[in-house]
Amino acid sequence: MMRQDSEAPLFGEDDDGTKTKKSKIKHPMVSFFHLFFRTSAILVYLMCEMFSSRFIVCMVAIILLLSCDFWTVKNVSGRLLVGLRWWNHIDEHGNSQWIFESRKTQSQITTSGAESRIFWLGLMVCPIFWILFFFTTVISLQIKWLAVVVMGLVLQWANVYGYIRCKVGGNSALKDVAKNYLGAQLFKQTMKKTDELQS
Repeated sequence: MMRQDSEAPLFGEDDDGTKTKKSKIKHPMVSFFHLFFRTSAILVYLMCEMFSSRFIVCMVAIILLLSCDFWTVKNVSGRLLVGLRWWNHIDEHGNSQWIFESRKTQSQITTSGAESRIFWLGLMVCPIFWILFFFTTVISLQIKWLAVVVMGLVLQWANVYGYIRCKVGGNSALKDVAKNYLGAQLFKQTMKKTDELQS
């Protein structure tokens, strides 16, 4: 379910939905913690065995950092840095409904370009590390670390999926974006081949 929230302002937004546009970072603490928990989990994973030989201590530290990251990105930085939020709602019939929201279009000026770049880069780059960790864990047969890496993958990609759905829209809009992109790429390739043949 995609919804434009027009009743209540999101966090960091005035009641009338206006703020002055600034290119500077307006939420430095939120930007810091958006990246802090993500990078800390990755660094602890990489350097864990240097600091402690106890696997359980390392595993708990990484999972706590990943959980803090998931909560921070889902509940704080997504709202403040890019004006997006998502959650799951159970209705009175017991059905699960996923709700994806974006800030009203008139109020898009409330987000700064720098904060948006920080948000999307952090959101997209860190899960790539967890994919690499997954393959290295499987290839090196370090099965005890597999649960930690899978937890990292699940928590990081859940936020990626949720925020892409917020940004693009529902399932049909997501499919349309993919089709349009592939269609444009195919058109470019066709035109390039046509130009080459004519030359």
